[in-house]
Amino acid sequence: MKLGRFYPIFDSLGWLERTLPLGVKLVQLRIKNRPEAELRPVVAQAQALCRRHGAVLVVNDYWRAAIDARCDWVHLGQEDLDTADLPALRRAGLKVGISTHDHAELDRALSLSPDYVALGPVYPTILKKMKWEQQGLERVTEWKRLIGDLPLVAIGGMSVERAAGAFEAGADILSAVTDITLNDDPEGRVRQWIEAVR
Repeated sequence: MKLGRFYPIFDSLGWLERTLPLGVKLVQLRIKNRPEAELRPVVAQAQALCRRHGAVLVVNDYWRAAIDARCDWVHLGQEDLDTADLPALRRAGLKVGISTHDHAELDRALSLSPDYVALGPVYPTILKKMKWEQQGLERVTEWKRLIGDLPLVAIGGMSVERAAGAFEAGADILSAVTDITLNDDPEGRVRQWIEAVR
């Protein structure tokens, strides 16, 4: 299954309802710090929405809910790898994307045969406090050389204006969050993104 090149990340069903009709074909649902039981129906609804719009849903962290909802993808941060049952995910047919921020994390991710590797933050980000400085485009190029044919997702401070440079540096997929959610016209920004990655 070929992934799209534009990969927004949202924290609610409402964002999926607003953006999937615009042509978003790859989207991550990232809801943090909620009981899994509360998230299960949300993940199931998100999967149904994505199927209706011909989009791929990636579920962040809540891998059991993703299995139950028959999702195709999960995204795991390094902390999530400590508790996720990767063999169970593989048995259920789910593909796995993994976050990386340094060489040790990349080595760990590659040892688990991921289906994509994410690198961030490429640029400064206001989304969450991180112990890593911005990685920069040189690191994007280095990561792509190290991972070869695996898709490389660039995240962190991504904007429409920075898209071309990130692709030229070696990113296959660009992930955006606040560039959309904090925009005065989120739907318009999504349309700009879709145009930018054509």
